[in-house]
Amino acid sequence: MLDRESTFKDAEIVSLLKSRFIPVAIDQAYQRRQKDTEGDFYRKIAGQGPRNNFKSTTQGLYLATAAGKLLGYNNNRGGDRIRRMMKKALAGFEAPAAAVIKRSKVDARYNPKPPEGGLVVRVQTKVLGGYEETEDRWQKIFQNALSRDNLWVTKEEQDALAAGRVPAALQKRIARYHLVDNTRGEPPMWKADEIRSIEFSLKGGRLSGSVHLETASGERGYKASLLGHVETKKGRITRFDLVARGEYWGEGTYTRGAPKGRFPLAASFTLADGSDIADGVPPQGSRGWVRGYLRQ
Repeated sequence: MLDRESTFKDAEIVSLLKSRFIPVAIDQAYQRRQKDTEGDFYRKIAGQGPRNNFKSTTQGLYLATAAGKLLGYNNNRGGDRIRRMMKKALAGFEAPAAAVIKRSKVDARYNPKPPEGGLVVRVQTKVLGGYEETEDRWQKIFQNALSRDNLWVTKEEQDALAAGRVPAALQKRIARYHLVDNTRGEPPMWKADEIRSIEFSLKGGRLSGSVHLETASGERGYKASLLGHVETKKGRITRFDLVARGEYWGEGTYTRGAPKGRFPLAASFTLADGSDIADGVPPQGSRGWVRGYLRQ
């Protein structure tokens, strides 16, 4: 989120990426584990950088040639540093002779696909207030952040929605993995026993309900109301809009800096149409555990 608002909002960086580089966005938690040619190529590049322990994170921004030679690495905030790195790499760049990589069988575990016959729903979350005023540039970015994730719905669940029912598994998946405060980083997902109560109703195409999520210690929780609409045509869902809004409290190891006390947080769900390349990104809650994510 910081990179999107700072580094990739820089007009010169965007221009360089479009004209002089081939930008690739990945989830390094997948690529550093993949047992195929794509994973091998990524590890070849990342292995030349400072984060070359593939049992841990290798996150960062890498510049490399088509032959896999590392030209630059940075994992710091701000467009100035990235712009300098890009220009430095270009200054001494000479196109290498690069052999075509013959693609092997793809490691399916780290290339999950949306359920066949199911749905992809775009999910966005935002903290609506409660932050203390600040002049810090980076804190302002966090405070105004709008997160993005995808919800996967199976064919059986799509059919149930079209018939006017909200399956229990889908209710739990929405609650555990998508009613989280992921606006400042990677959030802790809710555990099954942290769903204190959940209620979904679908009548005449109108979705309504409520949810109460809370840890055993009570240090983190979310109480929200749910409201939305579902429309169908010839047995297929053509509209799925849902908004959850309520009071959230607490934070996670990688989501520090939450407003103090209870604060308003909302999550919106909208049916994806495939027009956005990000529609194909697996849900964060499914990372390395797609079966478990869908089984809820």
